[in-house]
Amino acid sequence: METKKQSTWNRSWLALLLLVPAPSIGVLAAMIMWPDTTLGSGIFAACKMWLLLFPVVWLMAIDKQRPSLSVPRQGGFLFGLSTGIGISMVIALGYTLFGSDLIDPVLFREKMAEIGLDDRRRYLWGALYWITINSVLEEYVWRWFVVTKSENVFRKCWAVVLSALFFTLHHVIALSVYLGMVAVVLCSLGVFIGGLTWSYTYSKYRSIWPCYLSHAIVDLCIFFIGASLLFET
Repeated sequence: METKKQSTWNRSWLALLLLVPAPSIGVLAAMIMWPDTTLGSGIFAACKMWLLLFPVVWLMAIDKQRPSLSVPRQGGFLFGLSTGIGISMVIALGYTLFGSDLIDPVLFREKMAEIGLDDRRRYLWGALYWITINSVLEEYVWRWFVVTKSENVFRKCWAVVLSALFFTLHHVIALSVYLGMVAVVLCSLGVFIGGLTWSYTYSKYRSIWPCYLSHAIVDLCIFFIGASLLFET
């Protein structure tokens, strides 16, 4: 007879297998295999919807639990603030020292034009969406759901590391469209370190909101650098 612990382990493995590949499949379809096509866009949209809806459906239908607002009962905002500022300082320093050697501004502008973000107003709206909405959704998926399920399968330290790795995978594919190999490796390492930091933050404080604070600060830094590349005179 299957024990409760074994059942939880099996369900958590299945949840991870059903969720983690989705964003990579979507990015591959839309950016690599069928770019600028209805098929690619459709697969990307379907994977995005799956990524957002699957965790809460699983929570209610399989785990028989109710959604929550991830109330930060253990604090963690000072930690989130400090890690967000710290990571942003490293990114800014790295860009200042090596950005001109690693990022081709002409190629970057061409890619931004292809997705309609070469206009200042649209870029601002895109940045606001990513910082205020997309970052929350990523914390909901990758920290709350993936970290929680990973903790049911692996030791806590490995759950933090592997959830950060899962978070990094689709970013590697997307970055390869915009950047050269060296830049992809360095930026992917940065994404992994960010994911590692936010997974650890969730593991420690059990709320997505300190993670989001750190994530939003980092995204703000990245969009500022993007604007300096895109709109420099």
